[in-house]
Amino acid sequence: MKEYNLPLNSMIGGWFIPKKICDHLIHLFQTNADKHQKGVVGPHPAHVNEDIKTSTELVIDPYYQHKTIIEYRKNLDLVVSAYEKRYPELEEFSQYGLIETFQIQQYKPGEGFKGWHFERSHKKDNRCLVFMTYLNTVPDAGTQFKYQQLTTPAEKGLTLIWPPDFNHTHKGQISKKDEKFIITGWLGFA
Repeated sequence: MKEYNLPLNSMIGGWFIPKKICDHLIHLFQTNADKHQKGVVGPHPAHVNEDIKTSTELVIDPYYQHKTIIEYRKNLDLVVSAYEKRYPELEEFSQYGLIETFQIQQYKPGEGFKGWHFERSHKKDNRCLVFMTYLNTVPDAGTQFKYQQLTTPAEKGLTLIWPPDFNHTHKGQISKKDEKFIITGWLGFA
């Protein structure tokens, strides 16, 4: 598995999964239009606020037994293992795994997660790590990490993992002419 070169002190890891899995995930999104919903923001209760985030999402139970999800989970496990090797202190945590649903998100031209945010939204939040895979390549439509002062590219197959806290505040770059697809979710304490 090819690693994307990110500074070790950024605490953001990046590795590439096979591009065919990305194609299958987009196909899964497109063939389930009846289950699409608008993207939400904020702590519970989450709500739609298109000034901050505009997207169309397919929410997926992490244990959904669809061949595409199983294939993605196997590759995500490899990425998580590589991240754990890079940051061995994770082994000191109690067991963690996928705890929440995750989403395939579509951002049409001009849409995106425009507001700075982080992934631990309230004090009872159980999130340990965030994952996100870019499902297609879109020039100038990556993710900006505020305090790391870096922008990751929206490159098909690139799977990022990072801590969920305020020190990894981030937002999306907005493409005015291309649509962007990602799949994202969280690993939390069991």
